[in-house]
Order: sequence, then C-alpha cells, then structure tokens
Amino acid sequence: MPRSESHLRVVGFITIAQLILCLCIALSSTAQAPTSASAPAKPADEEVALRAFAAIHPIDVHVHVFKTDPAFQKMLERLSLKVLNILVVDDTLAYRKHLQPQIDDALALVRSSHGHIALCTTFDPYKVDSASFAADAIKQIDRDFAQGAVAVKIWKNIGMEIKNAAGQYMMADDPKFEPIYKDIANHGKTLMSHQAEPDVAWGPPDASDPSWSYYQENPQWYVANQPGFPSKQRILEARDHVLANNPKLRMVGVHLGSMERDLDNIASHLDKYPNFAIDTAARMEYLMLMPPEKVRTFLIKYQDRVLYGTDLDLAPDANLPDVLKDWQSTYARDWKFLATGETLNVEGKQLHGLNLPQPVLQKIFRSNAIRWIPGL
Repeated sequence: MPRSESHLRVVGFITIAQLILCLCIALSSTAQAPTSASAPAKPADEEVALRAFAAIHPIDVHVHVFKTDPAFQKMLERLSLKVLNILVVDDTLAYRKHLQPQIDDALALVRSSHGHIALCTTFDPYKVDSASFAADAIKQIDRDFAQGAVAVKIWKNIGMEIKNAAGQYMMADDPKFEPIYKDIANHGKTLMSHQAEPDVAWGPPDASDPSWSYYQENPQWYVANQPGFPSKQRILEARDHVLANNPKLRMVGVHLGSMERDLDNIASHLDKYPNFAIDTAARMEYLMLMPPEKVRTFLIKYQDRVLYGTDLDLAPDANLPDVLKDWQSTYARDWKFLATGETLNVEGKQLHGLNLPQPVLQKIFRSNAIRWIPGL
C-alpha cells in the first residue's frame, strides 16, 4: 500500500474518533446541565403535547389569578395562551371577601399581560338587601366594562349560601338580579354562571368522585343532610329560568353546567336554550370517566357549544414553580385526552384519548371562546 494512502486512513480514523469523543462529552454536559427553577423539566411527551396545544393559540376561559410573575407571563407567552381571569366574592376566603381590591389587581394584571389575560368581573351579592343593590351593581359592572371587562360571573353562593331577609335561599332567578342580567345583555357581554355543585356535594360521601377531595378541604360546601337546604334540581331550575327569561343573554354554564355526570341532560339544555354554552373547567375528569365514544360523539355534535376551561389558580401565597408545573401538566393532559388517541394514566386509571378532528379542537380550545365571549 502506498505510504500516502495509509497515512490518510490513519488520519481519518483519528479524526472520526475525536469527533465521537467530542460528541459524547457534549451530550454528557447537556444531560448534566441544571434546569431553571422557573421552567421545571417536563417529560418529552408532555413537551410534545404542549407544543401542539400552543400551536392552536388556546384560550382558557376559566382561571383565577391573584398575582403575576415574569415566569408566569413567560409561560403564557410560550404557550401562546390567553386566559379569562374570573373574579368571585367569597366570604370564606380572606383575599376574596372584598371586590374592589380584586378588580384593581385584576385590571393591573390585564394591563401587564401584553394581551394574555382578560377580565371577567362580578358584583357583590352579599349586598342584595340594600335598597340600591341593582343600581350599584350595574354602575360598578358598567365601569368595569368600560375598562375592558368582557364578562360577568355569578357564583354558587347564589342558591347555596345567601339568604334574603325572610331567611330563604336566594336563587339566580330572584327579581333583584334581573336588572343586572338585562344590563349585561344590553352591553353584549356574557354571563359566566356557576350554579350548584357536583352531585357528590349532596351526598353520600364518595371517595372515588373526582370532586370529593374538594369537600375535604372546603367542608362548608358539602351540604348533605343540611335541613332546609335546596335541592340541586331547584338551583339549576332557577338558572334555567334566567335563560328562558333572557333569550338575548349569552350564558356559559361553567363546570359542564353543573350537570357533570349527565351528557344527555347537558344535550337537552343545549337543544332547548340556544343562548347557552358550557365550559369544561374542573370537570374534565368526569368526561374521562365516561364511555369515550359517547363523549366523543357529544363533543362532535355540540362542537360549537363547548369552551375549554380549567379552573386553575394562582393564589397570592402560591409557590410559583409548583404552579407552573401544575398548569402545564394540566394543559398537556387535557390536550392528550381531547386531541390524541394516546393511552393516559389519570388517577391510576388507564384511558384512551378521544382523537377529536382538528376543526373540533380549534373550536373547543379557541374559536368558541371568541364567539361566546366577545372581546377575547
């Protein structure tokens, strides 16, 4: 063999060996690189799901955000995500007892979010016995609309907590609320309605129910065997009266319209009330527990009436890395369930994704929100 050819082969061998060594060192360094605390490492399949989720420019119509942070804002931007921040007046939690501070903070969040956060305001139903209740509520709501609020929330304390002067539970169809509904409709805004709770709140105890842990942490809303307490049916019938009496009012019944175990009942409401839609907030696991073909058929048939929501929150004292992990894992799980045919493990149960058509996903994750909540 000529010396020059032999020399070239030796040099080539050394060069290849050096390249392999350098590649191994680079891979090792990458594997050992520390992960940023503000962006916890995610499994590869979760990252794939989040990229697909972000590609649709999703809107989450149901969150509760009480503070922000550059890392939280960065997550919204990375996921191309817009959220509807919903206010609630709740006398059982200190940071939700007073409305105006919530409004001020929420508007500041909207302004700092670069278009990623919108506001759903509310009114204070605990003031219902005031002679000027409706007028005061309308004045405050209209002021919030002028500053950019796109919707108004009524919460479960109407029907489940607040009583009138005669000691009776006040329902959503009480005449004192009617001028407020008319005002919302006249402004072309949307009413986000949370009336009643999951069936398990009325008992019996059921540790297998997806909502059961909530009542361990919030026993004030577990109403089983409370004497004189209204039935769930009575509360939802009052909600239905609001729909019937206000055909020009767009209403989104949050949490699957509080009909979380009965797709047939939801369907009959959607058929009866063209001004009614639902969101999935905090009730996705109920859909996961149902026969998948029935859920898929329902979502395809009513693809224009279902809005994606989560009920995720960012509390004032929250640990941000934990919050980021929870939000991202929820979005990845929900995307995989609705958009893929993958096998998922949810609360120890194996289930298959629904693999919904892309046009249906586009509506559920984005365009229905824009249609039902103008301004988003």
